[in-house]
Amino acid sequence: MYGRFQQDVAERLDEIERSGLTKHERGIAGPQGALIRADGAELLNFCANNYLGLADDPRIVAAARDALDTWGYGLASVRFICGTQDQHRELERRLAGFLGTDDSILFSSCFDANGGVFETLFGPQDAIVSDELNHASIIDGIRLSKAARFRYRNRDMADLEARLVEARDGGARHVVIVTDGVFSMDGYLAPLAEICDLADRFEALVLVDDSHAVGFMGERGRGTPELCGVADRVDILTGTFGKALGGASGGYVAAHAEIVDLLRQRARPYLFSNTLAPSIVAGTLVALDLVEGSADLRARLTENAALFRRLMTDAGFDLLPGEHPIVPVMFGDAVLAARMADAMGERGVYVTAFSFPVVPRGKARIRVQLSAAHTPEQVRACVDAFVASREAVGPA
Repeated sequence: MYGRFQQDVAERLDEIERSGLTKHERGIAGPQGALIRADGAELLNFCANNYLGLADDPRIVAAARDALDTWGYGLASVRFICGTQDQHRELERRLAGFLGTDDSILFSSCFDANGGVFETLFGPQDAIVSDELNHASIIDGIRLSKAARFRYRNRDMADLEARLVEARDGGARHVVIVTDGVFSMDGYLAPLAEICDLADRFEALVLVDDSHAVGFMGERGRGTPELCGVADRVDILTGTFGKALGGASGGYVAAHAEIVDLLRQRARPYLFSNTLAPSIVAGTLVALDLVEGSADLRARLTENAALFRRLMTDAGFDLLPGEHPIVPVMFGDAVLAARMADAMGERGVYVTAFSFPVVPRGKARIRVQLSAAHTPEQVRACVDAFVASREAVGPA
């Protein structure tokens, strides 16, 4: 039987390869950082979500190492069956305090957090109104719910209002507006103030996945709700510890107490998946200390992003506008973007090209991600590599 199935899978893989869409995983030797070793060479890394440069911070590494002795390697089951450790509850309390919510609940990833929240909270009588460019985890999570589904054009408030009218006219009991805080392919920010205004008008809840903002956006690093002045108007926050908050793994939902309590009782990814490893919990607690205790890393990240944008604009590259450390460098043609990424690697800079279906046809790009760990000299070296690669590659 496997023979026929094997042939089908092989043909699908061949089609992916012919389309130029095969995703190659590059092996790196050593920790994640502004500099990595890959294929025996040292490369400047400009494509990680390591926004604050904490992925190899020695204080976090030391806390994780100590936790192995204190708390062990893993819990070997889910929390309601075999118990939970004090530090897991401490992290949930600390995170809720940091984000300004009543409580929070840990998941093994933000993908799991988004996979558990919609089915648990919203049923056939309800409506979910979602931005068209929301992350795949939100899309998959919404599919698990029996609620009515509405999709609005990216950051288009007139279209959102029209979908809210449809939801209310359809008799929805509860309505929730769902958006990424930052749309990761473009670096665009969701207009949360306008979204919350519409939510008030239509008596809707607001859910924000703030994975690409928590830890470094806003005055105290509390993410896009703080940046937009609506931290007290967002009902549900989801996010990850795998980016700015240490870069390891794990996710969360932070919300009103009743919502978190219901998720503990009914969210399937929480009830049927092992909880976070003790070492990750300990490291994340230190990451929160570092984020709360100093604005230096956030300021350095902002300066690096501004420097990169200015130098690339001066060099004549086409950038999507924005203020986020995700900076898409637009090439349009997929082949050209791939050739540029290869040429950058030859010049000691690790970046990745994105093309259809990850981004729309004709919108191929190299998504550069700045980090607080980058020095100004490294940012300038990245720009110099772009200029030299453009000269070497030439037109598509």
